[in-house]
Formats: sequence, C-alpha cells, structure tokens
Amino acid sequence: NIGQGDSEFVVLPGGVKLLIDGGPPNRKVLQELGKAMPFTDRYIDLVMMSHPQLDHFGGLVDVLKRYRVGAFLYSGRNGAIQAYADLERALNDYNVRKVVLEQGDRIRYGESIMNIISPKKEFLGSKELNDTSLVVELVSKNTRSLFTGDIGENIEKELLKFYDTAIDVLKVPHHGSKFSSSDEFLNAIQPKIAVIGVGKNSYGHPTKEALERLGRAGARIYRTDTDRTVEVFVHGGALGILKNL
Repeated sequence: NIGQGDSEFVVLPGGVKLLIDGGPPNRKVLQELGKAMPFTDRYIDLVMMSHPQLDHFGGLVDVLKRYRVGAFLYSGRNGAIQAYADLERALNDYNVRKVVLEQGDRIRYGESIMNIISPKKEFLGSKELNDTSLVVELVSKNTRSLFTGDIGENIEKELLKFYDTAIDVLKVPHHGSKFSSSDEFLNAIQPKIAVIGVGKNSYGHPTKEALERLGRAGARIYRTDTDRTVEVFVHGGALGILKNL
C-alpha cells in the first residue's frame, strides 16, 4: 500500500527477494518494506522497474539509500524527468549493476522461473511509456503470477498472440484503468486473484468498467486503497490471502 502507484515485494522459496517498482516518492515503500523484512535485513537481491513513470519508480531512490541491492532490472527505456536522473545517479553512486530485459528473457532461481513476456523491441520506441512496461510471469510453487505494469488493451492484444495461460494471481494493469483488463485478456488468463495497486487519485481508478470485467472473469478482487497491503502466500499447495496489513 504505497498510495497511487505500484509496488510488489516477492520472496521466493530459498529467500531471494525481488522488489517490483517502488511507488511514488512518498517514502511509503520504506514503511512497507520495514514490515515485510526483518529490521536487520538490509539487502534486496533484485529491484525491477516496470517502466519509467514516477508512480512506479519514484520511491526507488529511497530504497537504494537504505538497502543494498544486488541488481537493477529494467527494459532499457529511460525516463525524461529530473526524478529519473536522480534514480540513475543513485544507481551509479551505490554501484548497482543494471540489467536490461526484454521479451523472451528468463531468470531462474531454484525451482522458480521469471519469464519476461513483454516488451518486445518494437514497443520500446513507443511514445506511450505504458507500452514499454515489463510484463513478468512468475512460476513458483506450482502457482503462476503475472505482473503487468501499466499495459493497455493494445499490448494485451499483442500478448494474446502467444500467451493464453491461466494464472493464479494478476497484478491488475494500470491501477484498474478502463483502457486495460479487457474481457478478451481476462478470459484468456482466467485469474483467480486480482490485486489492484491504487490510492487516492483523479483518474477514477479503479474504474467501474475494469472492476466489472474482473468480476465477470471470476477473479477475487483486492485493492490497496481499501484493503491496504495485500499478502498472497502459498502454503501446502494452496493460495492464501492476508489483507489490511
């Protein structure tokens, strides 16, 4: 729960830690990491930026100042605002290795696999930064989770040309925008659990249209503006949910 923005913290079997996005520059990501990690643990293996918009990367400078980070993963698309220059400076100051990912790349740790299913090179040149979002499928403990950044219906249609796998957990695209989470996309991936990263905003997120489509797809919907931080865990082969953390 970092307000209007996105941030997901993943702990894989074996203890490897992955932070996807850091929300806006309001320091809330530090508060949430402080709850999720032991006080003495100041190391995060991987930090991934889905795309260079402030509500996704703004909190990462604070993360780099407090935690040692093994590597920074991104699509290679850079931001154009001063805050992004500050992020670049922090990565250099703390000697964090940068790794560029694109469609078809794969990261494996033990039995867990992260498949990068977007963006392909054609998307990276788009004037719309949302099109450049890293879309990551995480396969771990016999569950599939899909992290979608801010992709819209146009990218969803492209993904459906080769990806129609049923998933367990969906990080809902673009905070529940009416221009994402199309019926076609949701019917193909059939998410059991849908989590919306959202806070107070002037965009109407999450929209009635997106919520209705998620409902029609049969997903159990959670949202960080009302449920606060949502924890999804796997125990004994079953998915569990904790909210209001």
